[in-house]
Parts: sequence; structure tokens; C-alpha cells
Amino acid sequence: MITQEAVLKALSHVDDPDLKKDLVTLGMIEDLVIGQEISFTLVLTTPACPMKDMMVNACKTAIRMMVDPNIAVTVNTTSRVRGSIPVSEVLPGVKHVIAVASGKGGVGKSTLSAALALSLHGMGAKVGLLDADIYGPSVPTIFGVSESPQMYMKGDKQIMIPIEAKGLKLLSIGFMTAPGQAIVWRGPMVSSAFRQFVQDTDWGDLDYLIIDLPPGTGDVQLSLVQNVPLTGVVIVTTPQEMALTDARRAMGMFSMEAVNKRILGVVENMSYFTPEDAPDKKYRLFGEGGGQTLSAEYNVPFLGELPLNPALMQHIDQGNITAASPELLPYYPVASALAQQVSMLQITK
Repeated sequence: MITQEAVLKALSHVDDPDLKKDLVTLGMIEDLVIGQEISFTLVLTTPACPMKDMMVNACKTAIRMMVDPNIAVTVNTTSRVRGSIPVSEVLPGVKHVIAVASGKGGVGKSTLSAALALSLHGMGAKVGLLDADIYGPSVPTIFGVSESPQMYMKGDKQIMIPIEAKGLKLLSIGFMTAPGQAIVWRGPMVSSAFRQFVQDTDWGDLDYLIIDLPPGTGDVQLSLVQNVPLTGVVIVTTPQEMALTDARRAMGMFSMEAVNKRILGVVENMSYFTPEDAPDKKYRLFGEGGGQTLSAEYNVPFLGELPLNPALMQHIDQGNITAASPELLPYYPVASALAQQVSMLQITK
């Protein structure tokens, strides 16, 4: 007679290749049923686990080798993103907070933030996007949203409810100002607004909250990242040496002892251009390999390179980009690599 203990013992010999621990110890085996066949659910730590098929096959092999060579085995899979930040009064339902930063403007940081959020949503995660680029909010344009967030009272505080669009929860200062209105605020006002976006907003339960930071390094950026329980930071650059120089400053800021935020990886944007009539060609207009060089210098992961994509820019200008837009396809591997990096972090909850 096959016992649950025997099956779990066999599965304890299968390791998650990234977390370097066995599936039973990690609590990744659920709903184990033993009858004419053995069935269970393998709970993956990221919606787009590239090792899913390998792990499923390893589970079946372990059971047939150590329990019964002739038993039928059904492995269902699901995903449950695990938190890497302690539960606190700040963002209590958010499992991971990821800031997207750049050393200078014009490298596609806001586009990447939106694309990562949509891609993670497309892979099955619950995602929010906070537009913290107070002086240059872009979320209203990217998502074609012009309404203002609703409010409710909680004690003596007004709590904001993020706008829901394209499957995401969105918040931006652009929802509260007229189109084209200049935001002329000093640093303390920006910091105060950001704290309200984080602490006085009902984000609900999210797997990932993506924060589009203002470009550059300075008091504003320092204040923002020091007041949020960040999982880590993604650095955006282009291959150009000027952009790389500024990206190094950003990485230096996050590595300072007073800041000390984990850098989850580097993304190189505008890496190449592929004409519609020559889909096999990659024209590298701004140089080559800068992002990989930067990641090697700081010993952080290189999450991928992204093309110049006029069609994507057109969709963004029109506010009709969605998780299913084909122009987002190059972003899915980058989002998957990011989710994989996050899943490997030690769980501190």
C-alpha cells in the first residue's frame, strides 16, 4: 500500500533548482491524493517559472523510482508568489515592492515600468503600478486613464483607492492634475505626496507593486526609497556610455550604506532596431553590450535587452497597450527573469 509518507519522502529528493531546497521543505507540494493514481499540486514560486516542466518530470521520476514504477502520476501546477518583505502597516497586503530607476531621463524607464507591470499581470500575477515620477507622470497617457481616484475615510484619514485599468491597480499624480499642468513642488512636498500614495492608499493584496521612480539621484529619490519596504531595484540604461555613466551613479546610490537597497538586475533598453521588412536584422544604433558590462561590474543579474519599437510607442501614445499586445512580447522574458530573481530571495515574512 502506498502511503503519503512514502510519496513525500520521494518528493523530498527533488530540489527547486533556484532555491536549492527540496520541494517538501519549501511547502511546494499540496493536495496530495493517493488512489489508483497519485496526484498532487506543485505550487511554483513565480507565475512564469522556466523550470516548471523539468520539476514536474523530476517529481514523476522520483515517485516511480522510489515508490512504484507502474503508478500513474498527475502533477497539477499553480503559482503563489511569496513575500520577501516583512508584513507591516505600510503596504500590508503587498508581497514585493520593486522600484524601477534610471540615472537619467530619456532611457525608457516609465515605458519599462508599465511593460513589466503588464507582463507580470499577463503571467497571472496581481500587480499594481505607482507612478512616483511626480514631475513627469506618464501613467495616465500610457494607460489612457483620466479619472481621479476615489476616496474613503478610515478614522481621521482619507484613503485613496487606486484606479483599476488593463488588469492593474494604478496611481499617479497625473490623475489629480490637468493634462499638461506643471508640478512645481519642492522636495518635501514630493516626499509627502509619495508617502500618501504608499501609506494612505488601499492597494489591497498584490504580488508585485512596481514603482516608477523619478530619474536621477538626489534627495527626492533617497527619500522615496528610504520610506518604502523595497524588495529591490531594477536599473534601466541604454547602451550609450553617457547613459551608463549615469546608471553607475544610480547603482552607487542604492549601494550606499545609508540606502542599502538590493539591485535585482539591469535592463538595457533601446538595444537594437529591427525593421518590419527585415525581421532577422538587428541594427544596434547606440552601441552594444553596455548593460551586460554594467551588470558584470556590479555583479548583479542582467535581466535582458529590449528593442526600439515604434509600434509600441504608438500604442502607448494612444493609451491602448494591454498585456496581450504583441508589441509587449520582448518584455515577457525580462519580466520572467525579474520574477525569477525575486523568487530566489530569502523569505523574511
